[in-house]
Amino acid sequence: MSEPDPRQTILREITDDDVEQVVALWRECDLTRPWNDPHRDVADARRNPTSTVLVALDATSAVVGSAMAGYEGHRGWLYYVAVAPQLRGTGLGRVLVGAAEEWLRRAGASKVRLMVRSTNAAVLGFYASLGYEDAECTVLGRTLEPSR
Repeated sequence: MSEPDPRQTILREITDDDVEQVVALWRECDLTRPWNDPHRDVADARRNPTSTVLVALDATSAVVGSAMAGYEGHRGWLYYVAVAPQLRGTGLGRVLVGAAEEWLRRAGASKVRLMVRSTNAAVLGFYASLGYEDAECTVLGRTLEPSR
């Protein structure tokens, strides 16, 4: 059986019916962490008009890929780029990143950034093949208490 053609994959924004499949895909791809609730990440992205979650659907309407994109006014960011393990190497990741970049371009972004966990060095070659380079910066973070 041949691999599916990523150009035949349907790409669209996430719907309520996709959420559980998307979270399952993120877990299968080891993108979730105990301190981040993936359901909340989806809900936050969907609630904000400057972000989205794109999904790739196969011929059976199963979610086989995702990319979260957000624009904060200065640059665009990509998160949760995921391709079902059995479809890696088919070009679907390239299609998803391209679609997310186009969404960001339409939102007004002229730069795109993404973060790769130090434990996920294997994906660096994929992003390099798409023209992404080390931005030579250190990402710092802090958790804010919810506003009351």
